[in-house]
Amino acid sequence: MQRPGSALRWAAAAGRWGCRLLVLLLLVPRPGGASEITFELPDNAKQCFYEDIAQGTKCTLEFQVITGGHYDVDCRLEDPDGKVLYKEMKKQYDSFTFTASKNGTYKFCFSNEFSTFTHKTVYFDFQVGEDPPLFPSENRVSALTQMESACVSIHEALKSVIDYQTHFRLREAQGRSRAEDLNTRVAYWSVGEALILLVVSIGQVFLLKSFFSDKRTTTTRVGS
Repeated sequence: MQRPGSALRWAAAAGRWGCRLLVLLLLVPRPGGASEITFELPDNAKQCFYEDIAQGTKCTLEFQVITGGHYDVDCRLEDPDGKVLYKEMKKQYDSFTFTASKNGTYKFCFSNEFSTFTHKTVYFDFQVGEDPPLFPSENRVSALTQMESACVSIHEALKSVIDYQTHFRLREAQGRSRAEDLNTRVAYWSVGEALILLVVSIGQVFLLKSFFSDKRTTTTRVGS
């Protein structure tokens, strides 16, 4: 018969190992083939990025305009031979998935050349390849244990949480930019209304003053 003290020790040890595994999962970085960048794109400007991709690799390009103008940008993706794989004009956000047909350097560009006055802030996430497995299947003769399966489930849930947090941060930044732009427009409109009221008031004062001012009358005698 197992003693109560030993059961408590086993439970405490399991709890410690569970906490350690959770901490390790929290410290797992994003996959090495993922590039996540937020950058400024000036007006009448074009910014290109390059990535070396092996044949047969599945890639995903996702972008969103955070601030600036009508929150739109031109995007273009080309293979090593210059063939256009993706091209969209004045898009606020989009996602494109493709499989590399050949080895080489792929290029994707963001253009704000159609804008004359406003610059943009653009976010993109370029994922190359699939995420490496949390527990590699090499040199394994048995299936995943219950603890390992739970760790995989937690790992996938944490990746989903990271993606949701990224999208919520982007939406919050875009909403803040819209609110600041609206606040600026309301402030300018208020100043314009105040100036118009001041001009109208001064005009009414002078108009009323002209009604009550003394008018000199002249009499002309006509000789007989």
